[in-house]
Amino acid sequence: MQIILANPRGFCAGVNMAIESLERSLDLFGSPLFVYHEIVHNKYVVERFKARGVVFVESISEVPEGAPLLYSAHGVSPQIREESKRRKLRAIDATCPLVTKVHLEAVKYAKEGYTIILIGHEGHDEVIGTMGEAPERMILVETAEDVANLTINPEKMAYLTQTTLSVDDANVVIAALRDKFPQIANPPKDDICYATQNRQEAVRELARRADLVIVLGSQNSSNSKRLAEIAGSLGPHAHLIDGVTEIRSEWFDGVENVLITAGASAPEDVVQECIEYIQHQYGASIVEEWVREENVQFPLPRSLRELLPVVNL
Repeated sequence: MQIILANPRGFCAGVNMAIESLERSLDLFGSPLFVYHEIVHNKYVVERFKARGVVFVESISEVPEGAPLLYSAHGVSPQIREESKRRKLRAIDATCPLVTKVHLEAVKYAKEGYTIILIGHEGHDEVIGTMGEAPERMILVETAEDVANLTINPEKMAYLTQTTLSVDDANVVIAALRDKFPQIANPPKDDICYATQNRQEAVRELARRADLVIVLGSQNSSNSKRLAEIAGSLGPHAHLIDGVTEIRSEWFDGVENVLITAGASAPEDVVQECIEYIQHQYGASIVEEWVREENVQFPLPRSLRELLPVVNL
C-alpha cells in the first residue's frame, strides 16, 4: 500500500495568523480568554484551546464587561463590533484578511447602490459576518436553482463569494447569475481564497491515482467538506474525518493507494497520526506530491501587535 500525501494541505496563512493571535493573547491576558465563535472550524484546535482556559462564545452577552475577546478567523458583522464596544471589551480582530477583503467589497458595492448577491452557505460564520455589512442590500444564494428562483432585476447588481467554496460549484452559480443578469458586476479579484483553491487543485490532480481519499478536517469546515466532495466526485471513496480514531479498517479492503490531505484548519500533527497508523497497520510506504508551493504569511492584528513587547533582534 502507498500513501500519497498531498501538498499543499492543512493550515493556511489566515488560520496560522488566527491561532498565533490566540496563543499570544493567552500569553498576554491569561485565562479565561474569550473567543467569538470557534477560532477556526476544527475540533482538535478548539478542544486544545478549551483545555487551556479559552472560552468560545456564541453571544457577546456571554463575555464579562471589559474582558479580552478575539474575533474568529471567519469575521464578524459591524453589529457585533458595536456590541463589543458597548460592553467595553478589549477586542482583538483575528479575521482572515481575505475575508476582510470580501467585507470591504460588500461595503463598497452597498454604498454605490448595488444589490449584492452573496454566493455561500446559509448559517456559516463567514456568511453571517459578511451579510451583516449590508443586510438590506444582500441576497444569499447557494445553487443555480436559487438563482433561477430570484425574482429581482435591479439596475445595479454585483456578486461576491464565500472564501471557502468549491471553485467548480461557485463557477456554476456564477454562470447562472451571468446568464440571468448579464449586467452583473464582480470584484476585480476572485474572492475564493488561494489556499482553498490550491488544496482543491491538489485533490483534483491526485485523487484519480487513489482508491481511497482521507481528508482531515471537521464537519463544520466548509473548505474541508469541499475537498471530500471533490475527491468523491472523481471516483475514489472519500472520507472526511477529524482524526485517527475515526479510521475504519473496512475502508482499506483492496486498496493500493491512499491519498491523504487536510483542510485549511486541520493541524499537521493530526495528519501525521493518521499516516503513522496506516503505516503501522498496513506497512504502507509514503510519497509526497507537490502541486503548488505556498509562502503566504499574514501579520498579527495591529491591536495585538501594539500590546506585544518590542523584541530586539
